[in-house]
Amino acid sequence: MNNHELKKHALEVRRGILTATHAARSGHPGGSLSAAELMTFLYFEEMNIDPRNPKKADRDRFVLSKGHCTPGLYSVLAERGFLPKEDLSTFRHTGSYLQGHPDMKRVPGVDMSTGSLGQGISAAVGMAISSQVFGSGYRVYALLGDGELEEGEVWEASMLAGFRKLDNLVVVIDNNNLQIDGAITEVNSPYPIDKKFEAFHFHVISVSDGSDFEKLRAAFSEARATKGMPTAIILKTVKGKGVSFMENQVGWHGKAPNDEEFKQAMEELDKAEEAL
Repeated sequence: MNNHELKKHALEVRRGILTATHAARSGHPGGSLSAAELMTFLYFEEMNIDPRNPKKADRDRFVLSKGHCTPGLYSVLAERGFLPKEDLSTFRHTGSYLQGHPDMKRVPGVDMSTGSLGQGISAAVGMAISSQVFGSGYRVYALLGDGELEEGEVWEASMLAGFRKLDNLVVVIDNNNLQIDGAITEVNSPYPIDKKFEAFHFHVISVSDGSDFEKLRAAFSEARATKGMPTAIILKTVKGKGVSFMENQVGWHGKAPNDEEFKQAMEELDKAEEAL
């Protein structure tokens, strides 16, 4: 898929994120928006998946380890055809299958139920081991927040991944430098992220702009070519990316836009599409 098409899909993913959080009057738009290009690239180019057969045995697996960013996951699943786009407006409503954290038993395309930070990468490591043991051939991708790296379980899982030489595992860090309480450097800095993963025997790739599809393509191509060790891709991103008043604002970690803010945000995305 060419970059122009990917950019259009990413804009639709952003619209879905805003639609879901606005309808719910709650949710996490900031970290969903920062990962919009990453999830678009994974679901439209990188991963072996089929919306018509979401449980096919040889599919690649995706684990949203930062499990609160479901507006981004649900939106890309809807854009890819796993679920109806109109269902995004039921996000977090009573009785909806699209709740605040992903449910693998109810949502097509969700491979792991997540929520407690740090646990998603552990599940991803288990999946990657299973793929190797049974010769299934699928690859596993896990998306972590940079604040999530403060969880000790992340490093227990990484130690096992490096020890087992899981070259079918790609851990992606959404490095937008903000978590719920502020800048990660002010809360409990996980830097240097690259050196830490290298110490756990990961091949590390740093991407200076996580919204650049050409750079994403190069990084994931390098990850596929890496043998004998897992890969960690560290993406430099902007929290709230694509919506001017949300960008780099920690307050949008877990706050939904009101009617006026929603209108302004959608107008900005319309203008961005016109500029493509």
